[in-house]
Amino acid sequence: MTAPLAGRVIAIAEARELDVFAALLERRGARVLRYPLVKIIDAADPAPVLAWIRTAAAGGFDDLILLTGEGLRRLLSCIDRHQPTLRTPFLGALQQMRKITRGPKPARALRELGLNSDLPAAVPTSAGIIEALRALDLHQRRVGVQLYGAEPNLPLIEFLTSAGARVSTVAPYRYADAATEAAVQELLERMRRGEVDAIAFTSKAQVERLFRAAPVETVRAALAATNVAAVGPVVSETLASYGVAVKVMPDSAWFMKPLTASLSELLAD
Repeated sequence: MTAPLAGRVIAIAEARELDVFAALLERRGARVLRYPLVKIIDAADPAPVLAWIRTAAAGGFDDLILLTGEGLRRLLSCIDRHQPTLRTPFLGALQQMRKITRGPKPARALRELGLNSDLPAAVPTSAGIIEALRALDLHQRRVGVQLYGAEPNLPLIEFLTSAGARVSTVAPYRYADAATEAAVQELLERMRRGEVDAIAFTSKAQVERLFRAAPVETVRAALAATNVAAVGPVVSETLASYGVAVKVMPDSAWFMKPLTASLSELLAD
Protein backbone atom coordinates (compact mmCIF):
# COMPACT_ATOMS: atom_id res chain seq x y z
CA MET A 1 0.00 0.00 0.00
CA THR A 2 1.14 3.56 -0.74
CA ALA A 3 1.99 5.57 2.34
CA PRO A 4 -0.92 8.01 2.89
CA LEU A 5 1.34 11.06 3.12
CA ALA A 6 3.77 10.08 0.35
CA GLY A 7 4.94 13.19 -1.50
CA ARG A 8 3.33 15.55 0.98
CA VAL A 9 5.28 18.34 2.68
CA ILE A 10 4.22 19.05 6.26
CA ALA A 11 5.65 21.78 8.48
CA ILE A 12 5.59 21.19 12.22
CA ALA A 13 6.01 23.82 14.93
CA GLU A 14 6.55 21.40 17.82
CA ALA A 15 9.80 21.65 19.80
CA ARG A 16 9.67 19.45 22.93
CA GLU A 17 8.61 16.29 21.07
CA LEU A 18 9.85 17.36 17.66
CA ASP A 19 11.49 14.05 16.77
CA VAL A 20 8.50 12.02 17.93
CA PHE A 21 6.03 14.01 15.86
CA ALA A 22 8.32 14.08 12.83
CA ALA A 23 8.76 10.30 12.98
CA LEU A 24 5.00 9.73 13.09
CA LEU A 25 4.58 11.74 9.90
CA GLU A 26 7.65 10.37 8.15
CA ARG A 27 6.50 6.78 8.73
CA ARG A 28 3.44 7.70 6.69
CA GLY A 29 5.60 9.03 3.88
CA ALA A 30 5.62 12.78 4.56
CA ARG A 31 8.56 15.07 4.06
CA VAL A 32 8.71 17.02 7.31
CA LEU A 33 9.89 20.61 7.62
CA ARG A 34 11.00 21.22 11.20
CA TYR A 35 10.37 24.71 12.52
CA PRO A 36 10.29 24.50 16.35
CA LEU A 37 8.73 27.87 17.13
CA VAL A 38 8.83 27.89 20.93
CA LYS A 39 10.55 26.09 23.76
CA ILE A 40 9.47 25.58 27.35
CA ILE A 41 11.76 26.82 30.11
CA ASP A 42 11.47 27.02 33.88
CA ALA A 43 10.13 30.12 35.56
CA ALA A 44 12.89 32.70 35.87
CA ASP A 45 12.50 32.90 39.64
CA PRO A 46 11.78 29.66 41.53
CA ALA A 47 10.97 31.47 44.79
CA PRO A 48 7.25 32.15 44.15
CA VAL A 49 6.83 28.65 42.71
CA LEU A 50 8.34 27.13 45.85
CA ALA A 51 6.20 29.34 48.07
CA TRP A 52 3.07 28.10 46.27
CA ILE A 53 4.26 24.48 46.59
CA ARG A 54 4.85 24.93 50.33
CA THR A 55 1.29 26.20 50.72
CA ALA A 56 0.01 23.18 48.82
CA ALA A 57 2.16 20.76 50.80
CA ALA A 58 0.86 22.21 54.06
CA GLY A 59 -2.73 21.44 53.02
CA GLY A 60 -3.48 24.96 51.90
CA PHE A 61 -5.70 24.05 48.94
CA ASP A 62 -9.03 22.26 48.75
CA ASP A 63 -8.98 22.15 44.95
CA LEU A 64 -6.24 22.11 42.33
CA ILE A 65 -6.86 23.13 38.74
CA LEU A 66 -4.23 21.73 36.38
CA LEU A 67 -4.28 23.39 32.99
CA THR A 68 -1.35 21.42 31.55
CA GLY A 69 0.56 18.23 32.18
CA GLU A 70 3.80 20.14 31.71
CA GLY A 71 2.87 22.35 34.66
CA LEU A 72 2.59 19.46 37.11
CA ARG A 73 5.87 17.96 35.90
CA ARG A 74 7.61 21.32 36.26
CA LEU A 75 6.31 21.71 39.81
CA LEU A 76 7.85 18.37 40.70
CA SER A 77 11.14 19.19 38.96
CA CYS A 78 11.26 22.49 40.86
CA ILE A 79 10.89 20.55 44.11
CA ASP A 80 13.59 18.07 43.12
CA ARG A 81 16.06 20.81 42.21
CA HIS A 82 15.49 23.26 45.03
CA GLN A 83 13.84 21.55 48.02
CA PRO A 84 13.58 17.74 47.69
CA THR A 85 12.11 17.35 51.16
CA LEU A 86 8.91 18.94 49.86
CA ARG A 87 8.18 16.08 47.45
CA THR A 88 6.58 13.67 49.93
CA PRO A 89 4.30 16.22 51.65
CA PHE A 90 3.37 17.74 48.28
CA LEU A 91 2.35 14.37 46.84
CA GLY A 92 0.47 13.57 50.02
CA ALA A 93 -1.44 16.84 49.80
CA LEU A 94 -2.09 16.22 46.10
CA GLN A 95 -3.89 13.01 47.00
CA GLN A 96 -6.25 14.93 49.30
CA MET A 97 -7.13 17.78 46.93
CA ARG A 98 -9.98 17.69 44.44
CA LYS A 99 -8.08 17.62 41.16
CA ILE A 100 -9.64 19.38 38.17
CA THR A 101 -8.02 18.93 34.77
CA ARG A 102 -8.24 20.66 31.42
CA GLY A 103 -7.81 17.95 28.81
CA PRO A 104 -6.00 14.62 28.68
CA LYS A 105 -2.42 15.79 29.27
CA PRO A 106 -2.76 16.92 32.91
CA ALA A 107 -4.82 13.79 33.58
CA ARG A 108 -1.99 11.71 32.15
CA ALA A 109 0.56 13.55 34.33
CA LEU A 110 -1.54 12.66 37.38
CA ARG A 111 -1.69 9.00 36.33
CA GLU A 112 2.11 8.97 36.19
CA LEU A 113 1.94 9.65 39.94
CA GLY A 114 -0.70 6.98 40.55
CA LEU A 115 -3.47 9.59 40.85
CA ASN A 116 -6.60 10.39 38.86
CA SER A 117 -8.46 13.49 37.84
CA ASP A 118 -11.50 14.00 40.04
CA LEU A 119 -13.17 16.37 37.62
CA PRO A 120 -11.99 16.37 33.99
CA ALA A 121 -13.44 19.14 31.86
CA ALA A 122 -15.66 17.75 29.10
CA VAL A 123 -14.16 20.34 26.73
CA PRO A 124 -10.40 20.86 27.24
CA THR A 125 -10.43 24.64 27.43
CA SER A 126 -10.64 27.23 30.19
CA ALA A 127 -14.31 27.69 29.28
CA GLY A 128 -14.70 23.94 29.71
CA ILE A 129 -13.19 24.18 33.20
CA ILE A 130 -15.59 26.98 34.08
CA GLU A 131 -18.55 24.96 32.82
CA ALA A 132 -17.45 21.93 34.85
CA LEU A 133 -17.27 24.07 38.01
CA ARG A 134 -20.36 26.18 37.45
CA ALA A 135 -22.76 23.93 39.36
CA LEU A 136 -20.41 23.46 42.34
CA ASP A 137 -20.35 25.44 45.56
CA LEU A 138 -16.96 27.18 45.53
CA HIS A 139 -17.63 29.62 48.36
CA GLN A 140 -14.54 29.83 50.59
CA ARG A 141 -12.90 26.97 48.71
CA ARG A 142 -9.13 27.38 48.58
CA VAL A 143 -8.25 26.83 44.93
CA GLY A 144 -4.76 26.46 43.51
CA VAL A 145 -4.47 27.13 39.78
CA GLN A 146 -1.51 25.99 37.70
CA LEU A 147 -1.37 28.38 34.78
CA TYR A 148 -0.59 27.81 31.11
CA GLY A 149 2.85 29.40 30.79
CA ALA A 150 2.73 32.89 32.23
CA GLU A 151 -0.76 33.66 30.91
CA PRO A 152 -2.87 34.97 33.83
CA ASN A 153 -6.11 33.41 32.51
CA LEU A 154 -8.29 36.23 33.77
CA PRO A 155 -11.63 34.69 32.69
CA LEU A 156 -11.02 31.62 34.85
CA ILE A 157 -9.67 33.59 37.83
CA GLU A 158 -12.55 36.07 37.67
CA PHE A 159 -15.06 33.22 37.57
CA LEU A 160 -13.50 31.58 40.62
CA THR A 161 -13.30 34.76 42.68
CA SER A 162 -16.86 35.76 41.76
CA ALA A 163 -17.97 32.31 42.97
CA GLY A 164 -16.40 33.06 46.35
CA ALA A 165 -13.24 30.98 46.00
CA ARG A 166 -9.89 32.02 47.41
CA VAL A 167 -7.51 31.64 44.50
CA SER A 168 -3.74 31.20 44.36
CA THR A 169 -1.98 30.82 41.01
CA VAL A 170 1.40 29.38 40.06
CA ALA A 171 3.37 29.64 36.81
CA PRO A 172 6.13 27.01 36.97
CA TYR A 173 7.23 27.44 33.36
CA ARG A 174 7.14 29.89 30.49
CA TYR A 175 7.56 29.89 26.74
CA ALA A 176 10.54 31.33 24.90
CA ASP A 177 11.28 31.73 21.22
CA ALA A 178 13.06 28.74 19.69
CA ALA A 179 13.37 29.23 15.93
CA THR A 180 15.39 32.21 14.71
CA GLU A 181 13.64 35.12 13.02
CA ALA A 182 15.23 34.07 9.73
CA ALA A 183 13.81 30.55 10.08
CA VAL A 184 10.31 31.84 10.82
CA GLN A 185 10.44 34.17 7.82
CA GLU A 186 11.58 31.24 5.69
CA LEU A 187 8.60 29.21 6.88
CA LEU A 188 6.18 32.03 6.03
CA GLU A 189 7.69 32.40 2.58
CA ARG A 190 7.54 28.68 1.82
CA MET A 191 3.87 28.63 2.77
CA ARG A 192 3.16 31.74 0.73
CA ARG A 193 4.75 30.11 -2.33
CA GLY A 194 2.55 27.02 -1.93
CA GLU A 195 5.45 24.70 -1.06
CA VAL A 196 3.82 23.36 2.12
CA ASP A 197 0.84 21.00 1.99
CA ALA A 198 0.01 21.45 5.69
CA ILE A 199 1.29 23.02 8.87
CA ALA A 200 0.52 21.42 12.23
CA PHE A 201 0.28 23.37 15.47
CA THR A 202 0.42 21.59 18.83
CA SER A 203 0.26 24.53 21.24
CA LYS A 204 -1.27 27.98 21.52
CA ALA A 205 2.19 29.47 22.07
CA GLN A 206 3.34 28.29 18.64
CA VAL A 207 0.52 30.19 16.95
CA GLU A 208 1.27 33.34 18.93
CA ARG A 209 4.98 33.09 18.08
CA LEU A 210 4.22 32.88 14.35
CA PHE A 211 1.99 35.96 14.52
CA ARG A 212 4.71 37.91 16.31
CA ALA A 213 7.03 37.35 13.37
CA ALA A 214 5.21 39.52 10.82
CA PRO A 215 2.11 41.69 10.38
CA VAL A 216 -1.12 39.78 11.01
CA GLU A 217 -2.25 40.01 7.38
CA THR A 218 1.09 38.64 6.17
CA VAL A 219 0.92 35.61 8.46
CA ARG A 220 -2.77 35.07 7.73
CA ALA A 221 -2.11 35.11 3.98
CA ALA A 222 0.70 32.56 4.32
CA LEU A 223 -1.51 30.25 6.35
CA ALA A 224 -4.34 30.64 3.85
CA ALA A 225 -2.07 29.08 1.22
CA THR A 226 -1.80 25.75 3.09
CA ASN A 227 -3.88 23.36 5.17
CA VAL A 228 -3.80 24.29 8.85
CA ALA A 229 -4.02 21.51 11.43
CA ALA A 230 -4.60 21.96 15.18
CA VAL A 231 -4.00 19.33 17.84
CA GLY A 232 -7.07 20.36 19.86
CA PRO A 233 -9.67 23.00 20.76
CA VAL A 234 -7.32 25.44 22.55
CA VAL A 235 -5.06 25.67 19.51
CA SER A 236 -8.02 25.80 17.16
CA GLU A 237 -9.62 28.65 19.10
CA THR A 238 -6.33 30.58 19.10
CA LEU A 239 -6.05 30.25 15.32
CA ALA A 240 -9.67 31.31 14.92
CA SER A 241 -8.99 34.42 17.03
CA TYR A 242 -6.47 35.45 14.36
CA GLY A 243 -8.94 34.77 11.56
CA VAL A 244 -7.34 31.49 10.48
CA ALA A 245 -9.52 28.59 9.34
CA VAL A 246 -8.50 25.22 10.75
CA LYS A 247 -8.81 22.51 8.13
CA VAL A 248 -8.38 19.51 10.40
CA MET A 249 -8.38 18.63 14.11
CA PRO A 250 -8.78 15.25 15.85
CA ASP A 251 -12.34 14.61 17.01
CA SER A 252 -11.63 13.74 20.63
CA ALA A 253 -8.11 12.47 21.45
CA TRP A 254 -5.93 15.59 21.32
CA PHE A 255 -2.48 14.10 20.89
CA MET A 256 0.10 13.90 18.11
CA LYS A 257 -0.84 10.40 16.95
CA PRO A 258 -4.51 11.27 16.31
CA LEU A 259 -3.36 14.53 14.70
CA THR A 260 -1.13 12.50 12.36
CA ALA A 261 -4.07 10.24 11.51
CA SER A 262 -6.27 13.27 10.79
CA LEU A 263 -3.63 14.74 8.49
CA SER A 264 -3.36 11.42 6.69
CA GLU A 265 -7.10 11.36 6.07
CA LEU A 266 -7.05 14.93 4.81
CA LEU A 267 -4.06 14.64 2.49
CA ALA A 268 -4.25 11.04 1.26
CA ASP A 269 -4.60 10.84 -2.51
